[in-house]
Amino acid sequence: MMNTDYIETIKKRRSIYALGKNVETPYEEVASLIKAAIRESPTAFNNQTVRAVILFNEHSDQLWEIVAEALKQEVPDEAAYAKTRAKIDSFKAGIGTILLFTDEAVVQQYQNDYALYADNFANWAEQAIGNAQINIWQALATNDIGASNQHYNPLINEAVQKTFDLPASWTLRAQMPFGSIEAPAGEKDYLADEDRFKVLK
Repeated sequence: MMNTDYIETIKKRRSIYALGKNVETPYEEVASLIKAAIRESPTAFNNQTVRAVILFNEHSDQLWEIVAEALKQEVPDEAAYAKTRAKIDSFKAGIGTILLFTDEAVVQQYQNDYALYADNFANWAEQAIGNAQINIWQALATNDIGASNQHYNPLINEAVQKTFDLPASWTLRAQMPFGSIEAPAGEKDYLADEDRFKVLK
């Protein structure tokens, strides 16, 4: 009989939107966990295109204020913006945010070095970001830390690069707020297996 422990662990990873600051693990240990999850995530040709900035406390708050200000320009209606602001504040309520980037300089270097596969490296970099995201998210969930995956890029890219003094080659791909789980995720629906899978024996 197959070991399904990992599947049970995967089930713990959900989008948690009710975040809080009730995390007892020292921030340095949380940061080390995140770094390890990225380090062990696979990338094409082991080219390690993923970059991350781990923001805690006021640095994370600063990020979500950048998002709020950018969206204020995009959502002029006050009632609609109030809902948007409440959503942003829910991300801000956690203990931190992980900014995930692709280093385009590495992508371009591999495109030049491996011309036969040049058209694939951008797609492979996206897969690398996905691998890193799920591994980080899973590692946090295993330690009872909630998270969700957000995408306010490219709207905030320029402000983020300037605010956090980042290399121009780093392109923002996702933002992952995290913190204590203050309310569980909702029910999750699944497609019927016959609509999703085909097994040939």
